[in-house]
Amino acid sequence: MRLVLLFLLISLQAPGQTRLVLLGTGTPNADPDRNGPSLAIVVHDRAYIVDCGPGVVRRAAAAAAKGISALAPSKLSRLFITHLHSDHTIGYPDMILTPAVLDRPDALEVYGPTGTKAMTRRILAAYKEDIDLRTNGLEHGNPNAYKVNVHELKEGVVYRDSNVTVKAFKVSHGSWKYAYGFRFETPDKVIVVSGDCTYSENLIVAAKDCDILVHEVYSVEGFKKRTAAWQAYHSQFHTSTTQLAEIANKVKPKQLVLTHQLIWSSTEEKLLAEIRELYKGSVVSGHDLDVF
Repeated sequence: MRLVLLFLLISLQAPGQTRLVLLGTGTPNADPDRNGPSLAIVVHDRAYIVDCGPGVVRRAAAAAAKGISALAPSKLSRLFITHLHSDHTIGYPDMILTPAVLDRPDALEVYGPTGTKAMTRRILAAYKEDIDLRTNGLEHGNPNAYKVNVHELKEGVVYRDSNVTVKAFKVSHGSWKYAYGFRFETPDKVIVVSGDCTYSENLIVAAKDCDILVHEVYSVEGFKKRTAAWQAYHSQFHTSTTQLAEIANKVKPKQLVLTHQLIWSSTEEKLLAEIRELYKGSVVSGHDLDVF
């Protein structure tokens, strides 16, 4: 009996119950191999989605087809939004409506920056006739599935359940007034998501010694070939490979995962080389449907 109890205890504490799934690793560029920014933290059989770029629900369905059942569309009920840039939110109507059509049992819970409530009201207004027909017509859809409960963010703990504690922290993303990163603390991992940002001391503090740091990045080599106007923009809104290497040397994550990569005229291999020249830890270039 004692051996059985010990086995159960070890099983409950065993590593590997948390997975990071990259759903979309793209940018505003229409790259057919990289969907819009989105990822999932999966703990046991629940998925916590961060950002909702183009194609988010279909990418989740693809991950479910590969064996990650928590990402079945009907189970998508927790969404965290870093900021309201279009490439991070074009899939928001998809997150609201598609899982509802596919029998999500309850409302979508959304945690996003100031402005998320207004965006949500307008999306629901735009699809009012569709929702009315689906719930009151011959589909007999579940009205609860079409509800959205929005929680606008402040720094600190923004969500907690038996699987995870989620902390939001402000980052600098150019002239965006409200932009956040997230720290997910689960029983076996700490995963930090940068969102879109330039070099951030706030992120360094929040991410210190995490297991996985998922961070956006742009190529220094490619940047040099951009126009002066674009250079002014990107230097204020995004993080260079040189800056990210400095961040990673301070944070010391077990794994650095690159996403939202602005490579331009350079290459993915050169982008990685730029970081590895200054940072000797483990770093990988993320692709859609990668699992960590």
